[in-house]
Amino acid sequence: MTRFQFPKSIASRPVYGRLTARPGSAHLMVADAEGAEALLDLAAAAPGLMERAHVIYLPKATGATYARRLEALAPAQLYVGPSYPAAEPRLRKALADAHMGLQVYLAGTEGLMGKAMREAIEAGIPAGAIQTEHRGSVARRMQCVHCKGITEDVTTDPFVCAHCGLNLFVRDHYSRRMAAFQGVCIDAEDPGEVPPSKELYS
Repeated sequence: MTRFQFPKSIASRPVYGRLTARPGSAHLMVADAEGAEALLDLAAAAPGLMERAHVIYLPKATGATYARRLEALAPAQLYVGPSYPAAEPRLRKALADAHMGLQVYLAGTEGLMGKAMREAIEAGIPAGAIQTEHRGSVARRMQCVHCKGITEDVTTDPFVCAHCGLNLFVRDHYSRRMAAFQGVCIDAEDPGEVPPSKELYS
């Protein structure tokens, strides 16, 4: 089981639910790593759904573990890719070609869901037609508020910005436009005074 119960936080922090099958003209599913588990559960609960599904899956460190199981579901279209940038053109094309009634299902890490949701909303998909379910890693996509650089897969707090090298505090403030949480310099007033780094949610 790879579900994680995020503690309650501020209003801007995304809240995730459970994927449930909804009536629609087509079904676009985007997942990474253990997010495949949510798609497998969805398919088990809604026989026949995969016959109209376009699945975009990024295995990351899970290798072929879930890719083979997704393939066995025989979705209408299945793309297994090495990274989000590699899959992005396919996602954009699927959204651009979408007709009214498309249902979008996002599962896996917060970084993947945030980026895919941003694409869907920019393409004009109503928020009510987009579902999310977190599975797997609690790593965050962080934006440094000082240099605006993005650091992917942050798992510790504080962390060092991959762009400007500042020590950043991991905040729950979230930018949907950037699909990233915000990181603020933790030792701005007392340079060098940085608390020991610890795992998120530890």
